[in-house]
Amino acid sequence: MSRREKKPVHHVQMTEGKRNIIRQLLEEYDIESAEDIQDALKDLLGGTIKEMMEAEMDDHLGYG
Repeated sequence: MSRREKKPVHHVQMTEGKRNIIRQLLEEYDIESAEDIQDALKDLLGGTIKEMMEAEMDDHLGYG
C-alpha cells in the first residue's frame, strides 16, 4: 500500500489584532464549545452569504 503525501499545513501568523478579535468573539458569543463556535459563525456569516447569493441570483436573472 502506498503512502499518501501529506498536504502542507497552512500557518496563520497570530497578531495582536487577531487576538483581540478572538477575545471579543469569545466574550460576545460566550463560546465554550465547538458548537458555540459554529453558531457564532452562522450568525456572523449567515447574512453575508444570503446577500451574496441574492446578488448572484439577481445578476443571473438580469435584475442587476
